[in-house]
Amino acid sequence: MCHVSCIVFGSKNLTREEVRGKRVIEIGSCDVNGGLRPIIESWEPADYVGVDIKEGPGVDAICNAESLLERLDKASFDIVISTELLEHVRDWRKTVSNIKNVCKPGGVILVTTRSYGFGYHACPYDFWRYDLDDMENIFSDCDILALEKDYQSPGVFVKAKKPNGFFEIDLLNYELYSIVVNTRVSKITDKDLRSFYFKSLLFRDKIRNFLFRLMCSI
Repeated sequence: MCHVSCIVFGSKNLTREEVRGKRVIEIGSCDVNGGLRPIIESWEPADYVGVDIKEGPGVDAICNAESLLERLDKASFDIVISTELLEHVRDWRKTVSNIKNVCKPGGVILVTTRSYGFGYHACPYDFWRYDLDDMENIFSDCDILALEKDYQSPGVFVKAKKPNGFFEIDLLNYELYSIVVNTRVSKITDKDLRSFYFKSLLFRDKIRNFLFRLMCSI
């Protein structure tokens, strides 16, 4: 899933020279409303693998992002792409770790995700919001080559290079803003998912989706 601004960022910050003859993986690759894959494949990578939690356009292998390294080898891809995924995974630390570790030393990581102010949008879940400082901290063990706000809506984009002497930063106690609890926390609990606040959020989302479908049918 991808916004136009994500495609613009990716096409601007990846180059044909970086891609040609390289192995590319896209994590969260189901093509719901467009994506980077057609552009990247036109630059002749050696391989392009799209993984997601369910079958769909652009999905070559079904795999949970938190379980990626149970299916794939470490340091097996030159370019790792993840657009509009990180807000939807409950265990964001494991997912970020997998993104970093499936990338080869010297390889490129490109990530886009949503920031505070972007509405709840379950696909099928929605947990986190990231800002510029978060991405700078989360990828401080890599060389950050580009870091931008989304010019269309609240979101953040990052391109990073995994250094040859990569040593993964400890993010165990790092707190992120969660839309589930409306504050920064280190993790989401089952109790949080049963809270009145979260249930009311789900209810408002259902009403909003119903009204949207109703308007589209008129």
